Amino acid sequence: MTNEEWRFAMAQYMVLIPDDYDAWEAMTPQQRNEVYAEHEVFAARLARGGHRVTGGAELTLPRTARTVRSGPDGITVTDGPYTEAVEQLSGYYLIETDDLPDLEQACGILAHHVPIEIRQLGRAVEDDVMVVAAEART
Repeated sequence: MTNEEWRFAMAQYMVLIPDDYDAWEAMTPQQRNEVYAEHEVFAARLARGGHRVTGGAELTLPRTARTVRSGPDGITVTDGPYTEAVEQLSGYYLIETDDLPDLEQACGILAHHVPIEIRQLGRAVEDDVMVVAAEART
């Protein structure tokens, strides 16, 4: 994507969803279906708001994770997540939108159980400075 295309593309956001996996595993099938139904409501709300879901997935349990570290002795790979927190990342959505405030309101559908984190994808601040500098040279 050229710098010009990048500047005029819709903003892309990652909606990060944490969860308490012990609580998840203790849920009944009916309770899990209720959580999945909330995600269907969320998806419908995104569509009504003009947001475009471009990706996303539910993640496997943290105990299936592999953690890779690199250090002076080389690369080590261990089982499980890096953190010992109760809440772990359980899934995510990739969303294109020009209306962050509306996206925030839509995320409220999922946020009554756990806090939802929204992060914009793309270039870091330093990259924006480099783009401006490159444009000034042309």
